[in-house]
Amino acid sequence: MEKIEHRIVPTNGINMHIASIGTGPVILFLHGFPELWYSWRHQLLHLSSLGYRCIAPDLRGFGETDAPPSAASYTAFHIIGDLVGLLDHLGIDQVFLVAHDWGAVMAWYFCLFRPDRVKALVNMSVAFRPRHPVRKPLESFRAMFGDDYYVCRFQEPGEIEEEFSHAGCERIIKGFLVSRNPRPPCIPKGGFAALRDTPVTLPSWLSEEDISYVSSKFGKNGFTGGLNYYRALDLTWELTAAWSGVQIKVPVKFIVGDHDITYNIPGVQDYIHQGGFKKDVPFLQEVVVMEGAAHFINQEKAEEINAHIYDFINKF
Repeated sequence: MEKIEHRIVPTNGINMHIASIGTGPVILFLHGFPELWYSWRHQLLHLSSLGYRCIAPDLRGFGETDAPPSAASYTAFHIIGDLVGLLDHLGIDQVFLVAHDWGAVMAWYFCLFRPDRVKALVNMSVAFRPRHPVRKPLESFRAMFGDDYYVCRFQEPGEIEEEFSHAGCERIIKGFLVSRNPRPPCIPKGGFAALRDTPVTLPSWLSEEDISYVSSKFGKNGFTGGLNYYRALDLTWELTAAWSGVQIKVPVKFIVGDHDITYNIPGVQDYIHQGGFKKDVPFLQEVVVMEGAAHFINQEKAEEINAHIYDFINKF
């Protein structure tokens, strides 16, 4: 880990922290919530040893990267603008994209907006979701799961931050990372705060040191930046009308765990396996469903994910 270099790069009006290691073709890693560049530690070390330059930023709102206060500053255009600006600053023309969770959502947008900058994409957990022509994302989530669905609960500024604070940063981080329940997370008001008194046993792939590092960053800067991605969902929907029906035109490998909550949303498995996914992502080359794996697959199954990434990008 001490070989990983850290620096701050100006991009798109903010300062972005990046972790990087290695030389060669560039792999850009995009993390999710509640995560940091650190989620890719295993991939950074392994793939850099195989001849790649690996770069993992703290995305806008996370870790040591600036976190504008307004949710309106977290649309897909802001996030992709940050990343294109990062590549421009570093003098990088094209990258292999590897992404997970919110990073996966943004990777799809990256490929929609700037496919010229992406050689190929390995995306995890969140399949491509075509823009619904008339219904906003929050309306869809509420119709499917109700007001207690976690994405809906995250909408009220300050309310969730207060619950998280009551539970404690480490307990919140642990709660997200170790969850293996594939059902839609529906948490009533006060439910996150109540986690404070619920003990957690860490799995073998996650150490107290890992939790301590991630918690130290969220403890310092709070969760608002990450929560603002959820709060900007509808605004991104409004701004991306011109991309309705546009296909993803880069080579893609998709990986998901069969215990992942995203894989168990009603309709998702049919979409992935019955032709809808391939229609919207015509250069989709491979779908991998990992048995017994949950959401944070790049950490839980690090060695297997390393092999899947290398086997795919090594073709190009």
